[in-house]
Amino acid sequence: MSDGPTQAPFALCLSHDVDRVRQTFQPLYYALTERNFSHLRSLLAPGNSYWQFDDIMALEDDLGVRSSFYFLDEKWLFGDKPPWEWLHVDAWKRYTGRYDVDSPAVADVMRRLDDGGWEVGLHGSYDSYTEPDRLEREKARIEAVLDHPVSGTRQHYLNLDVPETWRHHRRIGLAYDASLGSRDAVGFQHGYEPFRPFGDDFVVFPLTAMEVALVGDRGVEAAWVECERLLDEAESNGAVMTVLWHQRYFSEREFPGYRGLYRRLIQAALERGAWVGPLGEYYRAFVDDGRAGSASDREPGADPPRHGPG
Repeated sequence: MSDGPTQAPFALCLSHDVDRVRQTFQPLYYALTERNFSHLRSLLAPGNSYWQFDDIMALEDDLGVRSSFYFLDEKWLFGDKPPWEWLHVDAWKRYTGRYDVDSPAVADVMRRLDDGGWEVGLHGSYDSYTEPDRLEREKARIEAVLDHPVSGTRQHYLNLDVPETWRHHRRIGLAYDASLGSRDAVGFQHGYEPFRPFGDDFVVFPLTAMEVALVGDRGVEAAWVECERLLDEAESNGAVMTVLWHQRYFSEREFPGYRGLYRRLIQAALERGAWVGPLGEYYRAFVDDGRAGSASDREPGADPPRHGPG
């Protein structure tokens, strides 16, 4: 791996959104909506297949890399949402199965990640992209656990109201956002580098690929072919490639092959001389180098959907 993020031929930024830390009704929901009843296997297996933190840390430590983890402080369906939403299937999907970031187990793993060199950031709750006061409270709860500020965020479901959500982020002291992207498509749809939408030190990292879009209906081996294509494009253009692997997808029981695909992607990037690491570390080098600084008062040509999947 190269000595510094911005001196490498290209970069691979690794991230994990922590939507839930245990499964509840999710296997049944996905079995019915995707008509894929293999999800039901996890209901019969012992243990908590969503708690993959130690395995991810071991995998990345073995490869000599670190990543970003964004933790979610979601609303409670029966405490924060009106009664008429309680009957909506989508509301159950979004607001049930929430966890407390200051519960002993979650707070402990957040601190262990932080102490071990991983980045811990904010996964803004579903409605928070238009609720800056809510987002600020969520940020404060994570910072209270860590006892220091956090710099990065990705909005749940990739929700954005461009550019207002980014203004909210900047106002509450966040340094970068990683929400601009798609669950359904992969690629460098918003350029090859992070950019500064306001011409200052607030930076947007476009998302290159999410695991569900990579694998989808094509399967793991075909997904690897797509990974190689993306690495070729990143290397040819000196790009910053940002990938998202939700921690639950490291469960070989529920998602066979996803963990191996992630490892293979990192190994291939390192073999090509890429810098591989968390977004926060790349952000600091990016700003220190003054890249895209003076003339980058830029916003995407086409606004992303207000409720993008993610």
